[in-house]
Amino acid sequence: YVPRALGSGEPLDRERLLAAPLKTLPRPTILDAPITKLRGAGPKLAEAAAEMGISSLGDLLRHLPRGYRDRAEPVGLAELKLGEEATVKVEVSRAKVRPTRRRRLTILEADVSDATGQAKAIWFNRAWLADRLQPGTRLFLHGKLEKRGFNVAEHEFLDSSEAGLHTTGIVPVHAASERLRPQRIREWVWQAIPLARHAIEPVPGRLRRELRMTGAEDALVASHFPPDGHAAEAARERLAFEELFLYQAALVSRRGRRVSGKRGIRLPEPDGQAAAWIDSLPFELTGDQRRAIDEIDEDLAEAQPMQRLLMGEVGSGKTVVCVHAMLRAIEAGHQAALMAPTETLAEQHFRTLEVLLAAHHETGCSSPPHETGRSSRSALASHPRITATLLTSATPAGRRRALLDSLAAGQPQLVVGTHALIEEAVQFSSLAVAVVDEQHRFGVRQRAALDAKGPGGRLPHVLHMTATPIPRTLSLTAYGDLDTTALHELPAGRRPIRTRVVDEESRPAAYDFIRARLREGRQAFVVCPLVADSEAVQAKAAEAEAKRLAATDLRDFRVALLHGQMSSEQKGRAMEAFASGEADVLVATTVIEVGIDVPNATVMLVEGAERFGLSQLHQLRGRVGRGEHESFCILFGDPESDAARARLDAIAEEGDGFALAEVDLSIRGEGEILGTRQHGLPRFRAATLPEDTALLLEARRRVLELRERHGSLEAASLGPLMDEARRRFGDERSEQIAA
Repeated sequence: YVPRALGSGEPLDRERLLAAPLKTLPRPTILDAPITKLRGAGPKLAEAAAEMGISSLGDLLRHLPRGYRDRAEPVGLAELKLGEEATVKVEVSRAKVRPTRRRRLTILEADVSDATGQAKAIWFNRAWLADRLQPGTRLFLHGKLEKRGFNVAEHEFLDSSEAGLHTTGIVPVHAASERLRPQRIREWVWQAIPLARHAIEPVPGRLRRELRMTGAEDALVASHFPPDGHAAEAARERLAFEELFLYQAALVSRRGRRVSGKRGIRLPEPDGQAAAWIDSLPFELTGDQRRAIDEIDEDLAEAQPMQRLLMGEVGSGKTVVCVHAMLRAIEAGHQAALMAPTETLAEQHFRTLEVLLAAHHETGCSSPPHETGRSSRSALASHPRITATLLTSATPAGRRRALLDSLAAGQPQLVVGTHALIEEAVQFSSLAVAVVDEQHRFGVRQRAALDAKGPGGRLPHVLHMTATPIPRTLSLTAYGDLDTTALHELPAGRRPIRTRVVDEESRPAAYDFIRARLREGRQAFVVCPLVADSEAVQAKAAEAEAKRLAATDLRDFRVALLHGQMSSEQKGRAMEAFASGEADVLVATTVIEVGIDVPNATVMLVEGAERFGLSQLHQLRGRVGRGEHESFCILFGDPESDAARARLDAIAEEGDGFALAEVDLSIRGEGEILGTRQHGLPRFRAATLPEDTALLLEARRRVLELRERHGSLEAASLGPLMDEARRRFGDERSEQIAA
């Protein structure tokens, strides 16, 4: 990556910039000063700016334009052409407000002239302006010549210090709000731009020279008031690289500080228990699974605690990999934990692990879900029985006390739970491996609390697991402080799921299709976006839909209901009924998005599909297609936006979760793709992903080079860089986002 050189047009008028009125500020904190130091930035407007993340002068300078208008230079009135936009420099001879028949419409007309001719300028709903348009008033007008006169879009008085700012040359357009207009932000930036010379330069000089990169001051000035479009894009790229560079530095430093002075639990060579379990599985692991297990084994053999993200396609076998990691801790005499974000998911993991860890033939273990393995074949029979226990807020008091006592006493075991695992009362004797499922749903503080559960100040090895494939750009931003392992391959025999997007006219045919599958002995999911009917939102509700289907379209079949507001006991009964085949149809909310595994279910019907995100639809679709029978996904959708239509088209055409993740990123952008900001992903001001992927990769490469050259990013010579990285993207900032 070589940034384009700044500026190919006329140089900026620096004298004019430096002459912009501004109250005197103390030099050491000048960019930290509040924007109320600017003329026209009163308390109410400052409050509106704060809502947009603009509190200080530095915030204002880094509130970059989202676009530009090329207003060129003023032309004479005689040169105007009908229907074309232009800027003119005129003098007023007379102005009046003309009444209209429409009460809410006022028309202000002014006779204006210049050296080349005369014209009538027209403003709509600007009656208050008439008093300022006295004879002899000189101003810039930007607008369009029409048959009845020059229709004014923007104007500026020539006696203003910002004259020409809004109507001539390259005019920046900043993101604004209902309470704060772009013109006001533009005026503030014009006042503050001389202070760009006080901007901190975080990119080391050697790196700037290697990349032929301009300084921070010039980039800020050119981004707001560029001489041409080329300079504007070059400045944006320079500031985008700086952002990504600082963020990567913060991530790499955060990881280094996490393990600095602390050690993990180095696990000894495996004694064969975990390997025996893997060998006992009635199917061959995929190449991706074996590579993942090898990488994890290498991590567990190190004193530095593992921090790895395991992500994969729906049904790619992530659970087999995480169970292997936990068994490695158990066989070494330690403890392991799996933390899930919801009770439903924790309960599903617990049921799966109970089957996978069955140690004796007489347990009569049945085939567990395809993704997690089918039968342990008593592979662990020659070893002490490994117990899996469940801890959630719904765990009875007596069972909870017994579990806490056994954990504190050091009994080697595997515990599955929710946030309850990180409560202060839960004390592990020797937690060596922790798996965090759907880890983006946990905040920074929750993950830190899990770290604190390690023995004697040592940190547990942590495997973060997500069923949402993440584009490479996001894995380097949201998870740049983690090692990453991806499972792309699916187990042999998995068939693609046939997906169709349909409208209401196809509903009778859809139910005919579902009934035919049910008569063949298969089962079906029906997913609704709501739990109960809502007057505010027109969407299918699970409770009402379950009753309707049981009484009408699916009355010949057994219908069960599952949603997150049910008690743990109710949810357990519903899932058991569906998993055992006692229920033919499960009507549910997105509580079944992950962790539900019923191989006999071959149809997924989703109501209101336009209301779901792309990755969420892919996860829901992944609940079928887990057995030997061909599976289908029917999406009822009525998209009103282009983005919703794009999501539905993509899910119908593409079955690869990683490809869909890239599509999702291009539709929604990096700020929203994970569905929550708890993971600490910042909202970049200059960088845009995935468009700036090349900048991101270069920024990360340069940060790693710096670390290698200096031995650590904490070297004294890198102090200014790391101070700015932490100020913008450090742990304190992440804590605020997580909160």
